[in-house]
Amino acid sequence: MASGVTDSYDIRGNRILAALPEAEQRRLQAHLEPVELSTGDLLYRPGGRIETVWFPLTGVCSILAELDGPAVEVATVGDEGMVGLPVFLGVGSPTERAVCQVAGFGLRMDADRFRHEIAVLDGKLQQMLQRFTQSMFTQLARNAGCNRSHRTRQRCARWLLMTADRMHSNEFDLTQKFLAQMLAVRRSSVSEVAGALAEDGCISYRRGTITILDRARLEANACSCYRVIREAIDATFPPATKEA
Repeated sequence: MASGVTDSYDIRGNRILAALPEAEQRRLQAHLEPVELSTGDLLYRPGGRIETVWFPLTGVCSILAELDGPAVEVATVGDEGMVGLPVFLGVGSPTERAVCQVAGFGLRMDADRFRHEIAVLDGKLQQMLQRFTQSMFTQLARNAGCNRSHRTRQRCARWLLMTADRMHSNEFDLTQKFLAQMLAVRRSSVSEVAGALAEDGCISYRRGTITILDRARLEANACSCYRVIREAIDATFPPATKEA
């Protein structure tokens, strides 16, 4: 995980931070460090102390439940959120694991400093984090129902669309191993589904790189959960805007 990846960055690339008044953005910016998030980076582990909170700008971070078998993804976080929600909620050690699943960039803050800023700011940051918490509940509920009721092809299309949204790009790196983990299926099932989506003209998949060729067609393959989750996020945090 590389730090100091850039000397300048736009705090508004994260939707929680973009929703804050400019004065609060300037205050927080002094305590935010830009970092590169690499695939597989461990952000926190079950039973451990969360030392740092993360505000993704691009990329996808996954919250994983470690069961008796392979870990299963229960939620994802991109530019709409923060990784380290247990710190905000004031709970003890987390029971899940957080990792970077699709590489990108983000901003990190020392957890103790984050607690201090929550205490001294005039409620706006708390309000935005409460909204994010609600959007996470929506995602958790939809994921639970989706994993039980919808076909692998539908869930795969949904996951690819959500990843593209968070990467702000129709092309991103993603291995079959990670996609299988996200969908809680065997790698052979991922190969079959990816091949079917490619044959349908939705995507191309070469050497670990996904390219969405026809977004409308891919969304037609996705279950309704994609639109529900996306609309819930957009209603809570309108997409960040940047100066030209």
